[in-house]
Amino acid sequence: MNDRLGRILLVEDDPKDVELTLTALEEYNLANEVVVTGNGADALDYLYCRGNFETRSSDNPAVILLDLKLPKVDGLEVLKQIKSDENMKMIPVVVLTSSREEKDMVASYKLGVNAYVVKPVDFHEFVNAIRELGVFWAIINAPPPGSTRK
Repeated sequence: MNDRLGRILLVEDDPKDVELTLTALEEYNLANEVVVTGNGADALDYLYCRGNFETRSSDNPAVILLDLKLPKVDGLEVLKQIKSDENMKMIPVVVLTSSREEKDMVASYKLGVNAYVVKPVDFHEFVNAIRELGVFWAIINAPPPGSTRK
């Protein structure tokens, strides 16, 4: 396993999309560890080491794959909190969504998202999109300040 790969936080409420994403990441060896949260509230708890995640190591993930349509706290609100936090704003965030609404894309970029990817329906396209994201964010990109790679 490549020890240069950082942890990925996947924020996705659709079990099929979670499975597809994990399969794609695994197939291309793109993450040492993927943490999955099914809603925005859990994602924020994870990032702030609170609730069920208060005992996790405090290093930031190398990248966050974020769905927009989430229960409890939506993806745009999660993105807003990440990008307005001094300790987290350097974490690359990739919105991975089925939303083709231009307003969602515009809002995401205004909030500082690093990439916006509309989930393709075709499995191979989806795998390739994840692979490109994973290769770019987990390998090529330098880790964000404050994150550690083991």
